[in-house]
Amino acid sequence: MKWTDIYDIAIELSEKHEDVNPVTVRFTDLKKWVEELDGFDDDPERCGEKILEAIQQAWIEELE
Repeated sequence: MKWTDIYDIAIELSEKHEDVNPVTVRFTDLKKWVEELDGFDDDPERCGEKILEAIQQAWIEELE
């Protein structure tokens, strides 16, 4: 997975952190959690606030 795989990342996060409300997750934690996902292989420097916002929003939508 790469940073641009927003929806795949959101699905993985919702499964791995099912007891977490994504609205309350700090971007520093979100970035760390994405980097720790199995199959994630991208440069940490390629991630910015817009990507993290998109991942968070997709995670919220995944739970709805």
